[in-house]
Amino acid sequence: MKLTINGEKLEATEGQTILEVAQENGIDIPNLCYSPELKPEGACRMCVVDIEGVADPVTACTTEVSAGMVVETETPSLKKMRKVLVELMLANHDVECLTCDKAGDCKLQDYAYRYSVKKVRFEGEKTEFKGIKDDNPFFIRDNRKCILCYKCVNLCKQVQGEASINLENRGFDTRVTTAFDLPLEEINCQFCGLCVNECPTGALMEKSALRKARNWELKKGSTICPYCGVGCELELNIDENDQIVKVTTNSDNVNRGQTCVKGKFGLDFVNSEERLTKPLIKEEGRFREASWEEALDKVADNFGRIRDEFGGDATAALSSAKCTNEENYLMQKFMRAVMGTNSVDHCARL
Repeated sequence: MKLTINGEKLEATEGQTILEVAQENGIDIPNLCYSPELKPEGACRMCVVDIEGVADPVTACTTEVSAGMVVETETPSLKKMRKVLVELMLANHDVECLTCDKAGDCKLQDYAYRYSVKKVRFEGEKTEFKGIKDDNPFFIRDNRKCILCYKCVNLCKQVQGEASINLENRGFDTRVTTAFDLPLEEINCQFCGLCVNECPTGALMEKSALRKARNWELKKGSTICPYCGVGCELELNIDENDQIVKVTTNSDNVNRGQTCVKGKFGLDFVNSEERLTKPLIKEEGRFREASWEEALDKVADNFGRIRDEFGGDATAALSSAKCTNEENYLMQKFMRAVMGTNSVDHCARL
């Protein structure tokens, strides 16, 4: 079907929302609670748009397109409405932009700048929280900076299928927390970090990144997670000293923005001073550094000596899920065809 957004003639398919069509065509409609992985929520109301023939603005993330629809996304009244929405969120938000680690990557901050929110007009009582929740090794939770977009709650429930967190209370006292306010380590949280990746403010932050670098100072590079053979794509955030500060992902890659706890929080070994960077050969009870050529020759000589002296069944091989299928195939082929044994196993077999 055909429709018009901001005077531009576009094509869409039945069932698509206005926001989806706009994003496909490079039209930016502000949003805080939307994710392509989630059912439309309409919680933040930032994506309101005007439709010709409809009296009141509607949320673009929940409104499906129809043939001939004419949409405007940035009228003066919509800009004024979004400015008020940002002011209302900031009225109950701990404004620490000068020292917040999310600065430069905070959507609320971006929209405050975009709609010229210079001060908060709505002064009054603020929700009082006990401070930062530091109940796990990987990230902190700061409800003082939470805008109740429900994104983390919905991602945990709809994408991960865990429902480790949910909303407590209603109205002014609403907050995101765990059942009975228990630490995350005592409930069914898998620490995938998806909520941290998708949080639009500084309410959820990686501990490894705190006070390490500002977001605009970080270089980003794509790599493949080294922990298993699934092939999840990771985005490394690297500081000026070439140290990994944090790991992020995006929904365009093969893993659709998702990682396990190892991929998200387990790459600190890269920066470890104890990490081995060269092969070691043990001689007279001591290790010495060697070149790869020398080390591989040493291994090949010992394999050949053991096979010739004791037979192939004196050896065995255990393969790893960190390797690709092709590498695992070559391992078992080597053991059977070269070493002459069928004693092969794999760490993921059980």
